[in-house]
Amino acid sequence: EYRQFHGRDYIMEEAITGDFALVKAHVADTDGNLIFRKTARNFNPDCARAGKICIAEVEKIVPAGSLDPDHIHLPGIYVHRLIQGPSYEKRIEKR
Repeated sequence: EYRQFHGRDYIMEEAITGDFALVKAHVADTDGNLIFRKTARNFNPDCARAGKICIAEVEKIVPAGSLDPDHIHLPGIYVHRLIQGPSYEKRIEKR
């Protein structure tokens, strides 16, 4: 399908949808609401929304209702599975 926007012709294509979206978050509650840290906020929420099934690996899982709603970056409606990682090593590269 061709469409014209502002005098230019464009080909319309269907969006790419993945079967699984794998994201890593800092904190999650048991309802699946996620909080990301630093640069993980750039792409992970969009990636989680694009997949049919979202699997989130988190550092810490807290009880539902303990996260401030204003700080939640991705609502639990998009998250289908939560996995708490076994251990995380915070490496700092020094040159």
